[in-house]
Amino acid sequence: MAIRPVLKMGDPVLLQVAEKVDRFDTPELHALIQDMHDTMASLNGAGLAAPQIGVSLQVVIFGFDKNQRYPDADEVPFTVLLNPELTPLSDEMEDGWEGCLSVPGMRGVVPRYAHLRYQGMDQYGTAIDRMVSGFHARVVQHECDHLQGILYPMRIKDFRQFGFTDVLFPGQVVVDD
Repeated sequence: MAIRPVLKMGDPVLLQVAEKVDRFDTPELHALIQDMHDTMASLNGAGLAAPQIGVSLQVVIFGFDKNQRYPDADEVPFTVLLNPELTPLSDEMEDGWEGCLSVPGMRGVVPRYAHLRYQGMDQYGTAIDRMVSGFHARVVQHECDHLQGILYPMRIKDFRQFGFTDVLFPGQVVVDD
């Protein structure tokens, strides 16, 4: 079990566009994905992007049955997604509270596309093509933003809805990001 430290907002790696993966089903790629999985699981995350652990490759993982950070969220199937392409399926946007392991202790309301198609490859080079909505679509967009050097605070429209979790939700038990 290899748990890697998560880079925090301000680290230059989080602000760069990640490189595409050009070799699939390699021991190095499988080791990276295992490290990402172990790190995400240890922090009760909903997803993780390779740049968050200092690897500038277009690799994201996401998914959970239940997540204490998002107790009302529907289940999202565990997915390894490489070189993703996102296509909005409508102009409909939904606002929702987000946190991030790279922006610990903070939350903000972020607009995201409500309906989305994502395509890419898994770690073996097998094509993935899914149409999703709701929280699943939000998680995919959040994680894929990391591959473009975008952190969720960059997407916030109203900074009155951004701040420290303990201030925004006083008296509530909200698991820290």
